[in-house]
Formats: sequence, structure tokens, C-alpha cells
Amino acid sequence: MAKDVIIACDFESKEKTLEFLDKFTGRKPFVKIGMELFYAEGPSIVREIKKRGHKIFLDLKLHDIPNTVKKAMARLSGLDVDMCNLHAAGTKAMMEAAIEGLTRPDGTRPLLLAVTQLTSTDQESMERDILIHEPIDKVVMHYAKTAKDSGLDGVVCSPLEAGKVHEVCGEKFLTVTPGIRFADGDKGDQKRVMDPAAARAIGSDYIVVGRPITAAADPVAAYERCIKDFLGE
Repeated sequence: MAKDVIIACDFESKEKTLEFLDKFTGRKPFVKIGMELFYAEGPSIVREIKKRGHKIFLDLKLHDIPNTVKKAMARLSGLDVDMCNLHAAGTKAMMEAAIEGLTRPDGTRPLLLAVTQLTSTDQESMERDILIHEPIDKVVMHYAKTAKDSGLDGVVCSPLEAGKVHEVCGEKFLTVTPGIRFADGDKGDQKRVMDPAAARAIGSDYIVVGRPITAAADPVAAYERCIKDFLGE
């Protein structure tokens, strides 16, 4: 399984996104399109970036009743993205419906991931705000097992949990881990974080890196640093 660094293109417009991607002349980075950019530009931005040769993780975190998610996934499957996701908290029925909607008539589909707990959530906020009183590690592993049982390909989780997810769900079950910060960088609003080299060592399959690259004085150099630290290139 190929590991990779995914750049979170959390920009407000098509113009800023393409201006950023134009800086990368030697590579075609794997990119994440999240809510801010997708809601600003719609499906056309996905088609434009795909046309430029980038792999795309469409990060919309669907969470609704099973029938609605099934129909939404059927629309997303036509965008030719490489990954998309939903919230594991939406239940097994929702995840199974998502797989059904995402699968094309020829049997192909993008990879589908379940978000376990956001990396901005810690034990205190999980207990206080959403009344889950189990240890966060236990919650994440339960969500991961439920996602695997539902037919999903992996989870989005903290890099702190990637190794344990592989222990519980197997090495082929993907771990896509945001919350990546350079050891000498600012954590921002993330609480459960790790640097790229440590994420590699613990078992992350893909790391998602936003501001440490997009807000860097030299984004290309920051990306290359991530590639070197995570992939050893």
C-alpha cells in the first residue's frame, strides 16, 4: 500500500486554490478539498483539480439518515474523487447505505473512510459536550471496528491512534491522520497531534497536512519536508 502526504487545501476560493497548486511544478500533490472550498465553489473545483492530475480526498464528513447519505454518495461517486468520508457516529446502517450509494454500476467506487473523533476533540470536551464518558481511545476503536464491519476502507483518526487501529482492524484497514504538525511548529486548534516522522513510525497510512504547508513562507519546501519526514524520500 502506497503511503502519501495529503495537502489540505482549505482555501476560500478557486483562485487562491489554483494559485497555490501552481507553485508545485515538479509534483502533483494529493490534495484534500474540504467544506470551505467545496461550499464556495461546488463540484466544479473538484473537476478542475482532477483535470490537473491531482488525486483528491473529498472531505465533506457526511452525517445524516441512511437514505439521504446514500443519495448524496451517489452524486459524489460521479466526481471521480479518490477518497471521501462520513462520520462513524452516523451508525452502521448509515455507513452501509453510503457504500451502496457510492458504488458505481461497474462496481468501482472511491475509498470510503469514517471519521472517528475529530482531532480538535479531547477527552474533556467529548465528555462535556457530547456526553460520551468512555475513554477516547476505546471510543475510536469501537468506531473503527464498526466502520470495518460496515465495509469501509479505513478511518480518519488522530495519528496517536493509528497504530492501535491497525492492531484492532488489520494492517490493510487504512488510517488517514490529520493533526499533523512539525515538531517546531504551532499546534493551532488541534489537540491530538504528531509530527510526520512520528506518524510514519506509529503506522499512519496517509497524513493530512494543512496550515504547516499552506501557511508556510515556502509551501513547496514545507511539503518536501513532509515528504522526506513521512516517506523518507
